[in-house]
Amino acid sequence: MSPSAMRCLAICLGTLLLGQAAAQDAADTIVAHGISSFGDLKYPANFEHFDYVNPDAPKGGVLSHNGYGNTETFDSFNAYIIKGDVPEGLVLTSSDGTGSLIYDTLMVASADEPTSVYGLVAYEAEYPRDRSWVVFRMRPEAHFHDGTPITAEDVKFTFDLLREHGDPRLIVALLDIESVEVLGTHEVRYNFKPGVATRNLPIDISQFPILSKAWYSTHEFTESSLEKPLSSGPYRIGEYRQGSWIEYERVPDYWGRDLPVNRGRWNFDVIRYEFYRDRTVQLEAFKAGEFQLIVEMSAKSWALDYEFPAIADGRVLKREIPDGGPVTAQGFYLNTRRPQFADPRVRRALDLAFDFEWAKGNIFYNQYERTTGYFMGSDMEAKGLPTPAELALLEPFRDQLPPDVFGEPYSPPVTDGTGNIRSNLREALALLQEAGWRIADGRLVDAEGNPFELEYFDYDDSTFRITGPYFQNLELLGITATNRIIDAPQYERRIKEFDFDIVSLNLPNLPTPGIELRDRFGSSYADSVAGWNVAGIRDPVVDALVDAIIAAQSREEMAAAGRALDRVLRAGHYWVPAWHLSTYRTAYWDAFAWPETIPQYQRGVLDTWWSKSAE
Repeated sequence: MSPSAMRCLAICLGTLLLGQAAAQDAADTIVAHGISSFGDLKYPANFEHFDYVNPDAPKGGVLSHNGYGNTETFDSFNAYIIKGDVPEGLVLTSSDGTGSLIYDTLMVASADEPTSVYGLVAYEAEYPRDRSWVVFRMRPEAHFHDGTPITAEDVKFTFDLLREHGDPRLIVALLDIESVEVLGTHEVRYNFKPGVATRNLPIDISQFPILSKAWYSTHEFTESSLEKPLSSGPYRIGEYRQGSWIEYERVPDYWGRDLPVNRGRWNFDVIRYEFYRDRTVQLEAFKAGEFQLIVEMSAKSWALDYEFPAIADGRVLKREIPDGGPVTAQGFYLNTRRPQFADPRVRRALDLAFDFEWAKGNIFYNQYERTTGYFMGSDMEAKGLPTPAELALLEPFRDQLPPDVFGEPYSPPVTDGTGNIRSNLREALALLQEAGWRIADGRLVDAEGNPFELEYFDYDDSTFRITGPYFQNLELLGITATNRIIDAPQYERRIKEFDFDIVSLNLPNLPTPGIELRDRFGSSYADSVAGWNVAGIRDPVVDALVDAIIAAQSREEMAAAGRALDRVLRAGHYWVPAWHLSTYRTAYWDAFAWPETIPQYQRGVLDTWWSKSAE
């Protein structure tokens, strides 16, 4: 073969090898219009709108409502730091959507899939199969409300700002990010730390707000403020009155209004939240037409208070909207940082004293069911004996776990509903005595004679009708239990600082949980101020099972690890499980319309309903 022929052959072989390498790189990298936890996107790249919207819904009108009645007042419009109390709407609840009314995100979650996001500011994402990094390519037309473009610099700036100064409850996902690189004006890359579980990380970070670098270069981020921030979403903050109401105004020329993820959504010109300190006053205001839609949180009120003329003549409608997502983990959480709650036998005794069946018939008007576990209503709920997959995760820790974990999962006691729970109280007293407590002069005391006392507080007395009978049972055990009303800011502060004995909380569950479980159950977050590990759980087995959930590469693996975790948590008796409802109790003036399809994982009220006045 001549030298020239050999050179030609070498060049051809080299070109072939380079082409094969490029093809291999391409095969190992995914470029897509969305991201799913396990790769199963419902909507194709050319989808026009979500299935649960009316793409032709008219724009206009007002939705005025009470939100969830969780806010009495506010003193800040910065929802991403610990300081201050913010109004509802700045950060949406999981049942109303994700993100915020006023801030855009790189991608947005669909409400009819367990965990999938699709392009908003970013039109596509690229990532390797091990998800060790992700690149977001952004739409050049995306801009803030003042017309300035949303750039990769803003995305990186937001990451740096939140990781250094953000509320710890919101930035758990950011802790596993090694670096953020600006690859171009509209291209940003997140690099994840080696060895961390990255299944949900690209999804989590894609739903963080994007803050304006230019705006915050002249405004202080770390202090609470009522100065309206520069935002970018479908709404901006409008008029407001502290302690009374706030309005979010639709942005008519919102840059993303016609994107597939937004078509048919965000239809009201104004979304207004009304705040009331007293729920009776709130209901009377609704009856008088001072606002249009109410989410009723009280079973008693729903059963007794919704018989009035506007209901009878059809001007006001009652509707229970199905909730197809996992059951929220509602319960009376016990602060194990307090010495009286350190022993799991004591915590179980407190569960034995709660007579749910009596409360269901006499207080709840038979509307609720008892919550039995932390992941009820999902494939992570423990049932029956452990499966082989669960045992494979639990066996290495057998010496560290109570034997009960390897049998049927713990469930709260069931009573006959008559209010006579003497057998439960006898069992509870025996557990307390095993834990070192004794009765002296009618009071339960420890070895040093210190009485067993606990305080329950809330910002109104609506839960006292439940805790009152419960605490009467505790008094029969010699425990001094008191109810106390405190103001809402003090309530928030004491929860954030774990300054409580027992507290009622309703913590939502995600269809595909991930890193947020570390914040809720992880040992490293037990003393993290403003974190959600309210019970103060410190258990290396729990930590290992949380890591297994986060690292799972299939839904089956995740579910098995979740069931194992559910067993361990239930055996730890960190709470007195409460109750749940599979619907949202809603009443509204007959002024609204909505699509035929209700999304499984959200109510859809804020973003898919529309005003009849606009038709």
